[in-house]
Amino acid sequence: MKLKILGSSSSGNCYLLQTPTGTLILECGVRFKDIQKGLCFDLASVQGCIITHEHQDHCKCVEDIMKAGIDVYTSNGTAKALGLSGHRLFTVCTGSQFTLGDFIVLPFTAEHDCSEPLGFLIKYKSTGEKLLFATDTYYIRHRFASLNYILVECNYCKDSLDANIDAGYIPQGMKNRLLRSHFSLEHVKEFLAANDMSSVHKIVLLHLSDSNSDSERMVREISELTHKEVEIADVGMTIKLELCPF
Repeated sequence: MKLKILGSSSSGNCYLLQTPTGTLILECGVRFKDIQKGLCFDLASVQGCIITHEHQDHCKCVEDIMKAGIDVYTSNGTAKALGLSGHRLFTVCTGSQFTLGDFIVLPFTAEHDCSEPLGFLIKYKSTGEKLLFATDTYYIRHRFASLNYILVECNYCKDSLDANIDAGYIPQGMKNRLLRSHFSLEHVKEFLAANDMSSVHKIVLLHLSDSNSDSERMVREISELTHKEVEIADVGMTIKLELCPF
């Protein structure tokens, strides 16, 4: 599998999970024409699009996606918040597994300031590989076993956030929102330490804050904790997800 990064910030989030048998779109918070280009205009290969929640940086072009004949999977709360309807919309809920082309997807509850946000555990049927996708959440209550890849938000470092507030760069209200809606480096490390990492090959860090993060520190500390390969999702990158070293 390959992960193509079309957006991974508050400006827009979109990832293409590409396999030999099809592509799954994770979020659609960028321009539709950018998704078309990322797909090399091969819309026929797309098996569906999953959306975690209703904030525009994650679902900006959802109506264009549906008009193009691509099925969208999201929670009922997200669908209602966006006013979505139609035969291309499929609402899903926590704990109810569904099949999407060559993928088996299990939604789970995320914690964010919106209506019914979700994360997704994704299994590629052809190889049995498991991928966790979690973004825009300040806590994950679930624990997972036998993961191969972890795509997880690592939005900010708390000490960097505190320093920016003390310097007057960020209002206190922004700090309060971040603490209740986004994953800090410290909480990501706690989450990873609580999970079975024995089969994990790669961790990809998503949605870093422009002003409150430190990418080198995040990679270093998570690598030291997990002893796994860690990468930052930057726009334009294609990250190989391979189990061949195992």
